[in-house]
Amino acid sequence: MKTKDKMVIYQVLPRLFGNQTPSPVKNGRLRENGCGKFSAFTPLALKQIAELGTTHVWYTGVIEHATQTDYSAYGIHKDHKAIVKGRAGSPYAIKDYYDIDPDLADSVPDRMEEFEELVERTHAAGLKVIIDFVPNHVARDYFSDVRLPYVEGLGQHDNTSVAFDVNNNFYYLPGQTLALHFGAQEEDFEYSEFPAKVTGNNCFSASPGVNDWYETVKLNYGIDFQNGTSYFDPHPNTWKKMYDILRFWAGKGIDGFRCDMAEMVPVEFWNWVIPEIKKEFNVCFIAEVYNPWEYKNYIYTGHFDYLYDKVGLYDTVRDVMCGYKKATEITACWQAVEEYQQHMLNFLENHDEQRIASAFFANNPHSGIPGMMVMALMHVNPVMIYSGQELGEKGMDEEGFSGCDGRTTIFDYWSVETLRNWVNGGTFDGKKLTEEQKGLRETYKKILTIARQEDAITMGGLHDLMYANTANPCFDLASQFSFLRKTRNEAILVVTNFSQDWRHTRVNIPQAAFDALGFGDNKPAIVTDLLTGERNVSTLTTAYPYVMDVPPHSGKILKFVYKEI
Repeated sequence: MKTKDKMVIYQVLPRLFGNQTPSPVKNGRLRENGCGKFSAFTPLALKQIAELGTTHVWYTGVIEHATQTDYSAYGIHKDHKAIVKGRAGSPYAIKDYYDIDPDLADSVPDRMEEFEELVERTHAAGLKVIIDFVPNHVARDYFSDVRLPYVEGLGQHDNTSVAFDVNNNFYYLPGQTLALHFGAQEEDFEYSEFPAKVTGNNCFSASPGVNDWYETVKLNYGIDFQNGTSYFDPHPNTWKKMYDILRFWAGKGIDGFRCDMAEMVPVEFWNWVIPEIKKEFNVCFIAEVYNPWEYKNYIYTGHFDYLYDKVGLYDTVRDVMCGYKKATEITACWQAVEEYQQHMLNFLENHDEQRIASAFFANNPHSGIPGMMVMALMHVNPVMIYSGQELGEKGMDEEGFSGCDGRTTIFDYWSVETLRNWVNGGTFDGKKLTEEQKGLRETYKKILTIARQEDAITMGGLHDLMYANTANPCFDLASQFSFLRKTRNEAILVVTNFSQDWRHTRVNIPQAAFDALGFGDNKPAIVTDLLTGERNVSTLTTAYPYVMDVPPHSGKILKFVYKEI
């Protein structure tokens, strides 16, 4: 990997980002609570996002999905409220693979043009564009209004009299009617579905529960779940339809797809479709995969560029931040995926996870700083930050369909106070941010900029220092994690502190580190504290530990530059 190629993704929901409604109401409609628009991502807004240290923007919720808002006046099929979660609806209940969410446009008839302009503005800001591809399921009442006449609709020619047919797009429960026994209908008639389709989370029941993905239906990629058999050759009809959809969006100039629940789609499909798309378009593919036993399969067989590192690194670092695990356990995370570490995507927040500052997580936004140092600086692979994380967003609003659960809603029309104050009518002047918020954002900016610009981070080697400090009385194994990165004549020493207290720390540097990274013991170097800018002359040696004071919920990032190696 060449220098400066480290990917830093900024995930953002346009629905939330530009919404300046000052006092949204619980379960409010669009006319009450408002909605962010693509136009909120002005050149200034994108400049602010880029200056955070990011390379890519993941615009979440771009493709048209089911909603309780009636857009039938614009020729858009109206959704029944019984099969929509929240007033705004889930971005992962796709209603039309070929269309843009009308909520996000200033002019609904011009919604696709407005998205194309957003892509152009993003590229002009030096950033790349990622959007969601949702391949496993669609909205219960999927209906494409804008597909071209020669494009066959999903399920258009399905044989609904059988549970499975290799060329059906959906799975069916013949002779059974869908029964939803929860929620207010809020319609003049009940939603009708006969025969019932299988629900998106592989729920083969005509009566899915409230905790099922009842608003979605499962797509059929050629697996007969009843018989445990697969039919992939010739390619099933769904494969061809998904290929066309990917080509459609790649043709809009986007740079990558974040593939929702990729492991619920057979790896054989990815093995075929990703190389086919890459023959024509320069796009990356990111997989939401949670089963570590399948990582190799989805990288080497499925051809994904990156996979979520959720079950390993995220879960462990979260537990360290909350005091449930010792920092020493982080080592096992990278060791478990060492063979394909460059393919793992690190993060501390996203739309599915609870906010760091919430009462359900760390209850303190600063707790994320040492965690982000680990996520962003330990390896060359990508790292992601979720909009509002850098401002200490708590996610403790009770928005409507989403309760007070420590997450920022993806189902409701809502306005996030921290984002409102940062955007401040599009000025980004910082006047409404607290000093704490400004300081937190500046720290994230420094960490992510270091991750992008320092050669030792973007292409350097790693030496984990934890094993050398297991018997060190001046190194807290429960709350501190330390490692070295090295390239050419530069080394970066990272020492984190997950504790709420200052730590007077002495870090042992073993001979093996010098041998592995190829630089000499006790050589004088110019040392720069990359967080404060302070400089001095010092050295790393096996003869005695490196001594420092590490602030709470923070760390030290020290760059050693040697005259020669």
